[in-house]
Amino acid sequence: MQTYKDIIIIGGGAAGFFAAINIAEKYPDKTVCILEKGKTGLQKVKISGGGRCNVTHAEFIPSELIKNYPRGDKELLGPFHRFMTGDTMAWFEERGVSLKIEDDGRIFPVSNSSSTIIDCFLSEAEKHKVEVLYSCAVNGVYKKNDRFTIATNKGQFQCEKLVVASGSSQKMWNVLKDMGHSIVQPVPSLFTFDINDKRINSIPGVVAKNVEVKVRGTALVSDGPLLITHVGMSAPAILKLSAFGALELAKLGYNFEIEVNFIRKPTEACVSDLIKVKSAFPKKAAVNTPQFGLPKRLWKQLVLASQITDTDKWANLTKYQVQNLAEQITNAVFQVTGKSTFKEEFVTAGGVDLKEVDFRTFQSKLVPNLYFAGEVLNVDAITGGFNFQNAWTGGYIVSQAIGS
Repeated sequence: MQTYKDIIIIGGGAAGFFAAINIAEKYPDKTVCILEKGKTGLQKVKISGGGRCNVTHAEFIPSELIKNYPRGDKELLGPFHRFMTGDTMAWFEERGVSLKIEDDGRIFPVSNSSSTIIDCFLSEAEKHKVEVLYSCAVNGVYKKNDRFTIATNKGQFQCEKLVVASGSSQKMWNVLKDMGHSIVQPVPSLFTFDINDKRINSIPGVVAKNVEVKVRGTALVSDGPLLITHVGMSAPAILKLSAFGALELAKLGYNFEIEVNFIRKPTEACVSDLIKVKSAFPKKAAVNTPQFGLPKRLWKQLVLASQITDTDKWANLTKYQVQNLAEQITNAVFQVTGKSTFKEEFVTAGGVDLKEVDFRTFQSKLVPNLYFAGEVLNVDAITGGFNFQNAWTGGYIVSQAIGS
């Protein structure tokens, strides 16, 4: 049995729903249908931001916004001039979702619940008569006589306009490959570093607020907060490095050394500061007098790693010990032995080759009336709402172009 719809969207995630709603709103005479392989859609929306949904990021200048995209930055510059952060905020607020900007620039619903965003999408989809078919797995796509035929476990569907918003689905990438598209081999893009080191093994949960991290033997460097976890290191300083270094770190087999500067000062300047501390607190134990705003537990581990005991007073420290401590603070070397990814929030570098997409419309250059939105493309971003902004921008531009 074949079912005809004017426009079909493969993928019921953020990009798929956003595209479908905007298409149905702009072209109310068209039948619009989402095919979603899961029992429910919008799963990444649900768990994003710890269940609060990090909608986008408070960066309102396109040329600055693109700096957060390791892949796709040049291609997104034009699209961001047409639809970006301010437009996203207005879109949700016009539909009754109040948003707030947090100190770090991330934007969330005031409700602090991803359900608010999901309810908005489901309500708008119903309002504009978007049909959503769940548990509908796509097995193949074929085009003949200007019509697409989509083979699924629920029968065949036909349409004249097709939007693929299937995220990082290897199965759909294979389908697109069969249609003639080149697929950049996907590798993990956002991941934490696995590190087994006695300096950090006993202090999970500690945060150093402003560090610099370098990957030895490469040009990769990033900065920002660093979180010590039960398996290694995470937080923006690490996640940015993993995103911008995704391809290079994959080639290294996720086995490499990093240098961490916990205070973002040169070693020599740190030595000078420590000498002043030595004079100011001669009778105090070095281990009990944390400096530079470093967390107490982290400070203690760095002191002990500098061949300083937990009873050594500042006055008794040798030049060698002071130098060692400065090195631990400004140039601590850690061996990374693997990665840990974010399961449902998993983000990949890879997807449809960007040279094969017209970013004025997000339409395929190879297959007329085939459009893309979201992570199905070889576009990815650092953490902080940027991947969603790519989804919103692509979905919106597709909606404006698909009827022409």
